Amino acid sequence: MFRDILLPNAKLKQSGVYYESGLERKTEAITANATYFGNPQWAQEYLDFCHRDAHFRSRWLAAAGDWTDKVVIDLGCGPGNIFATVGGKPRLLVGVDVAPGSLELAAKLGYTAVLADAAYTPFRSHVADIVAINASLHHCDDMAAVLREGARLVKPHGLLVTDHDPQLTAWDYKGIAKLMWDARLWVYRAIRHGFHKTGSQQSWGLRTEVHHQPGDGVTKEFFKSTLEPLGFDVHVYPHNHQIGAEALSGVVGPAQWKYRLGNVLSGRRPSAPTSALSLMCVAKRRGDAPNLTAE
Repeated sequence: MFRDILLPNAKLKQSGVYYESGLERKTEAITANATYFGNPQWAQEYLDFCHRDAHFRSRWLAAAGDWTDKVVIDLGCGPGNIFATVGGKPRLLVGVDVAPGSLELAAKLGYTAVLADAAYTPFRSHVADIVAINASLHHCDDMAAVLREGARLVKPHGLLVTDHDPQLTAWDYKGIAKLMWDARLWVYRAIRHGFHKTGSQQSWGLRTEVHHQPGDGVTKEFFKSTLEPLGFDVHVYPHNHQIGAEALSGVVGPAQWKYRLGNVLSGRRPSAPTSALSLMCVAKRRGDAPNLTAE
């Protein structure tokens, strides 16, 4: 089944439990992601603690449905957080990432793991029932290129679902809020908070966050302008992280006090949809969509 979805000229090399497609380029962002998420300890920690809660599962099941008997391609799969949380029995589950350590963990969960650039995958067009991109676009050099590549892989009437990329308007901190944003690194490092336990972990982690900066991030217009010309019906849902399926009904959900404070100090209403931390995009490819090819 896996071989059936490969491009005719694709050359993959088996490397332990994953395939190597080869990286056409090696940018600073790719190096940072390969280093951070390739570290076995950091990758395991990310798998154990990120995107594993009931809210996440509820939201993804509402957006994409049950993965059972589906062909699913997870771009920027990391160690496999989405499938570890959502579950199901896909007919084919493919994970693409640049980090060998993460791919090894994903393979243990049942992914057919492929080391490749998410903007240049070795797959035929229109092969996936679901293309999933979670917390990955903002780690990539060119978010639009990765989104277009994901779109290319979706079958007619299939789904492209993205989530957990920072909404530009919510993270555009101003004045004192921006100073607090910068100061957080010293505080987190001092108390060994989360993924800031060592200087090396913090440094490499920050290098991966290419578009997770004040004044950067994703917007509703970004998703619509990229995907609608490719033949997708696009719905974008702003949400905070402690909300499940209700996000698809327009419920933003609660945010932690530090994010509410940051929005207030930046002159924004914390409860506004534009102040929600992330955007979830659910895009369905129409049957009359343009014939996208990799050539």
